[in-house]
Amino acid sequence: MPFDDQRVDVSGVDDRRGRGLGTPIAVGGGGLGLVGILLLLLVNALGGDTSSLLTGGASTSGTGETTAQLSARCNSDGAIDRYEDCYVIKSYNEINEVWASQFSDSSYEPPRLVFFEQATNTGCGTASSEVGPFYCPSDRSVYIDLGFLKALQQRFGAEGRYAQTYIVAHEVGHHLQTLTGTESRVRATQGRGDTQALAIGVELQADCYAGVWSALANRAGNFSISERELDQALNAAAAVGDDRIQQKTQGRVDPERWTHGSAQQRRQAFLTGYEAARGDACTSLVPLRP
Repeated sequence: MPFDDQRVDVSGVDDRRGRGLGTPIAVGGGGLGLVGILLLLLVNALGGDTSSLLTGGASTSGTGETTAQLSARCNSDGAIDRYEDCYVIKSYNEINEVWASQFSDSSYEPPRLVFFEQATNTGCGTASSEVGPFYCPSDRSVYIDLGFLKALQQRFGAEGRYAQTYIVAHEVGHHLQTLTGTESRVRATQGRGDTQALAIGVELQADCYAGVWSALANRAGNFSISERELDQALNAAAAVGDDRIQQKTQGRVDPERWTHGSAQQRRQAFLTGYEAARGDACTSLVPLRP
């Protein structure tokens, strides 16, 4: 096991599985800000219909559990290796522990981790699984449908357990953007700047933060990252590049509709953060004026 211990803290988890809204609904319109726009663009980048991804599922055994039951299961012997949800929660724990150590004034407040199925209400509107894992700055929560996450990994080649850790670290990277004021500055520039460049920059910076966390976690011993794990993260970053997704879903590449960056850009952003092991190495990726 790559983690430094087997303790799983579920106190920051909101498990909504089994309490879905029924038929998946696309993210709504008004009041969503940049995040809502990005989520809608992601659906477009995936061809407008990702229902074909919603096949298969993760071995979670978590639907309908109370918090106490989830904690008991995830803290049983071998649970992190056996259950996808326990592994994701443990990744979330270690990601927050490392980032908390980087805030000298102890001001780091971790995001909530929300598990859901098909669709759920968020502070950014009603979201469906079809948008993939995402972060909502309005309620400071990371949302993940584990079944969709598994299918996304299988279809786009983001294989390996560490690829899941990378995805969680990327979403927490968006939380860092909220804490540092980057997200509000980006929203303030809507209509006055290059929307596409800003959208891509926001995603690349989150990739970069995931790389920074990986380096810091490895150094501190929170997560032992071998060359194999590093390759999984780099492959996952590349697998969700806009060019790879468009080629896979549409059979062609259209850079004018990119929202997250190319495979090479995303891979390089992660590597930039990993090699620097400093958050400030990611600052310039979002093209904001001083």
